[in-house]
Amino acid sequence: MKKIILLSVLWIVLPGILLLACSGGASTNVVGEWELVSYGPPSNPSPAAPGVDTSITFGTDGQVNGNVGCNLFGGGYEISGTQITFAPLRSTRMACMDAVGEQENAILAAFAETANFSLDGDLLTIVSADGSSLVTLARK
Repeated sequence: MKKIILLSVLWIVLPGILLLACSGGASTNVVGEWELVSYGPPSNPSPAAPGVDTSITFGTDGQVNGNVGCNLFGGGYEISGTQITFAPLRSTRMACMDAVGEQENAILAAFAETANFSLDGDLLTIVSADGSSLVTLARK
């Protein structure tokens, strides 16, 4: 009888564990609120501009929105494996100066195409398709 119960439990639990392991689980879960850590060329990324409260939210509904400088932005995104594809983003159009404007332009440019991404704990790294630019975000 114990063997039958054990086999029944394994029959129910094991496929679920295997399905979770194969699906990638939390390793591809970008949903949530993030703040900018750095951006720019992978060999020499720039730290986020000091004193700028950045916030990027990836929703469960496939929408991304936030502020990485002085303008609000939003649009769609889609995950496929380790790639993230951004739909055309809309943005407010205030003039951003100096490092804040540079930061905002670089982030929005990186979010204008399909990019590769990786999650390492609470750090999300998005690398442009050509590998020339990266954006590193920390989970809030």
